[in-house]
Amino acid sequence: MNEHPTNGLDDVVHQRVRLGILAVTKEARQVEFTFLRGTLGLTAGNLSQHLGVLEKAGLVTIDKGYEGKRARTWIQLTKAGKKALNEEIAALKALIQQLEGTGGGVDPGPAAAPAPG
Repeated sequence: MNEHPTNGLDDVVHQRVRLGILAVTKEARQVEFTFLRGTLGLTAGNLSQHLGVLEKAGLVTIDKGYEGKRARTWIQLTKAGKKALNEEIAALKALIQQLEGTGGGVDPGPAAAPAPG
């Protein structure tokens, strides 16, 4: 029996805000906290919580410092973060292919019934 592509989705990465953080950070290589907050339309507290989850999982590094007199927080993807994002994208592509009928599909088994409607 084929495994369904949704089984390849990572709960840490797949959450909308965390996926957004990883995607924006990959595009920019290194991103400043306030830029991420504005780009993703988040509050500082919400962004901090999601960054904490990603940092604990080893997917991002967070560096605090100063630019002039202003405190800054910089976020970068780790190797594991890049790998996790690439794997998530591959799982999403596989799911899309299956839903569009271009993939191998999953045998619904004998108990499957047509959807009503």
